[in-house]
Amino acid sequence: MPTHFTPAALTFLRGLARNNDREWFTPRKAIYERELKAPMLALIAEINDAMVAFAPDHVRAPHKAMFRIYRDTRFAADKRPYKTHVAAWWVRAGMEKTSGAGFYFHISPKETVIAAGAYMPTGDQLLAIRRHIQQHHQDLRKILAGKRLKAALAEWEPADMKRVPRGFPPDSHAADLLRQRRWGVSATLPGELATSPTLLREVTTRFALAAPLVHFLNAPLATKTEPPL
Repeated sequence: MPTHFTPAALTFLRGLARNNDREWFTPRKAIYERELKAPMLALIAEINDAMVAFAPDHVRAPHKAMFRIYRDTRFAADKRPYKTHVAAWWVRAGMEKTSGAGFYFHISPKETVIAAGAYMPTGDQLLAIRRHIQQHHQDLRKILAGKRLKAALAEWEPADMKRVPRGFPPDSHAADLLRQRRWGVSATLPGELATSPTLLREVTTRFALAAPLVHFLNAPLATKTEPPL
């Protein structure tokens, strides 16, 4: 049976949300490792097996793909030490330090989120993606218009700039796409999906549908990460 989580995993995360401190977490760390960390690593391995067919450059060692439960609070006003969800990110090989576009998944008691796209591109990546969109916006629109993609990952990152960025024609046919800083699609599903044997299929089906978008966004970036011959 495909890996999925037990109700105890969601119960743990609910308790952590109410008691987000080390005094509560430390004596229950073994529960976290058994009910959340171990199945998440197993699930990532199964997702990797499926990704070989549609995104082989994004296959990652499970412990590299999974995010730590610990929050980085060094520069944050919110000093709560733990995340209240468990997540993974599949970046393209060679972009581990700069992100690019990839695949994302997380579970929490309230929601299961499946997403794909470029969410934190560096400044040079942002420019490269925009230049690529300017030249090939019709290809991107064709990908986004796919009926199966729209049905499975209906949430699209909205444009967050009022004007086309400097260096691009204000009247560009790609203006709406150029005004974005992030390009991604996602689906927010019930938290209970995490406990269903269909979880693996729900994730991998959506990842496969989003793969053309991820590959499109990485196209202007991938050549910079390829090792020299």
